[in-house]
Amino acid sequence: MNTMIKRGLSGAVYVLLLISCISYNETYFFLLFFGLMLISIFEFSKMIQNREYLVYGIGSCIMLSQYEAIPISFSNHFQSIAILLILILAIKELLHKDNNAIHRLSQAAMTTLYTVVPYVFIVKIPYLNKHYTYEGIIILMVFVLIWANDSFAYLFGKSIGKNKLFERISPNKTIEGFIAGVLATMILSYFIGNQFDVLTPIQWSVIGGLVSIFGVIGDLIASQFKRITKVKDTGKIIPGHGGVIDRLDSAIFASPFIYLYLKFILENVS
Repeated sequence: MNTMIKRGLSGAVYVLLLISCISYNETYFFLLFFGLMLISIFEFSKMIQNREYLVYGIGSCIMLSQYEAIPISFSNHFQSIAILLILILAIKELLHKDNNAIHRLSQAAMTTLYTVVPYVFIVKIPYLNKHYTYEGIIILMVFVLIWANDSFAYLFGKSIGKNKLFERISPNKTIEGFIAGVLATMILSYFIGNQFDVLTPIQWSVIGGLVSIFGVIGDLIASQFKRITKVKDTGKIIPGHGGVIDRLDSAIFASPFIYLYLKFILENVS
C-alpha cells in the first residue's frame, strides 16, 4: 500500500477513534486514555531502556484513582496501592546487588512523570466547568486546536519556512511555521469560543495560546528524547505516524498548563 495512503488511513482511524470515544461518554473517554497511557509507558520505557514493570502498576493505580465515576473510597484505595508500589520499587532497587539503583529509580520516575502524570491532567480537563460534570467538548476542542497548530505549522513551514526554530533538536521546524501555527490556532480558538459557550471566546483564546506555545515545546522535548536515544519513532502502532507518544507529544506537555488555567478561572472567575 502506498505510504501516503497508509498514513492517511491510519491517521483517520486515530482521529475517528479519539472523537468517537470523547463524544460518546466519560467511560469510553477514560478507557481510551487509560489504554493510551499504558502504550505510552511501554513506548517510553523501551526508548530509555527502563525495564521496571512496576511502573505499569503505579501508573494504572494513579489513573484509576482519577476516574470520576468511582466512589471516593475506591479512589483512596488505588492511591494507597500506588504509594505501596512506589515503596516496593524503591526498596527493591536499593537492595539490588549492583550500584545502578539511583539510575533505575530515576528512569522509573521519569517514565511516571512523562507518561502518567500528563494523562491524569488530560482526564481531569473535561470536568473543569461550572457544573463539574463531564464536558467532552472541552478536551475534544483542545485536540482540534493541537491538530490545527501542527497542520498549519507543517504546511507553512514546508512551503515558506526559511529560518530554523530549533535546528539542533528538530531541523524541520521553522520560525515561519511556528508563527503560522500560532495565528491559525488563535483564530480557530476564538471561533470555537463563539460556537461553544462552555468557555468564553477569550478563555478559549488563552487555551489556544497555551496549545501553541507548550504544544511546540512538548514536540521538541519528544524530539530530544528520540535524538538522545537514537530512535526515529517512539513506536509503530499507528502506521505512517509512529507511536502514541509521536501523536500525543504536544498534548502530553500542554495538558498540565491547560488544566491549571481552567482550574484558575473556575476558582477565580465568577
